[in-house]
Amino acid sequence: MSLGPVEMLLVKFPGNQFKGEIVPALKELVETNTIRVLDILFLKKDADGNLTIVEISEIEDDDIYDAFDPLVPEVNGFLSESDAITLAQSLENNSSAALMLFENTWATRFRDAIVNAHGQVILNERIPRQVIEALAAEQLQPIAP
Repeated sequence: MSLGPVEMLLVKFPGNQFKGEIVPALKELVETNTIRVLDILFLKKDADGNLTIVEISEIEDDDIYDAFDPLVPEVNGFLSESDAITLAQSLENNSSAALMLFENTWATRFRDAIVNAHGQVILNERIPRQVIEALAAEQLQPIAP
């Protein structure tokens, strides 16, 4: 099976206010074959800093479970509890997060073409949005005579 580039994403929600609002956008990405969710964990830190890790099958809120379950057709267990514990250190108390591992399926065909051409990817780096914004702002600055 061909596999495109895989990324891990941790999205935090201060104040434990996560209620599934991101589901429509995530659903669109899955349905348009832009990404394939390989695994997802939900993290919650209470006011005392105690961490709870929840897998999709353990979600108690039926609405949230019903929204996320079809987006992850097969939970592969790629994300471990130790991954979640390590990444949860960056969360403040009384916050929650979604930890997701996803394949960029849009890039799979291109990846296969590179392999078939005996090419090798030398660099694949995500540039932070703030860097691009700074570069764009520099381009808009008038050049002094």
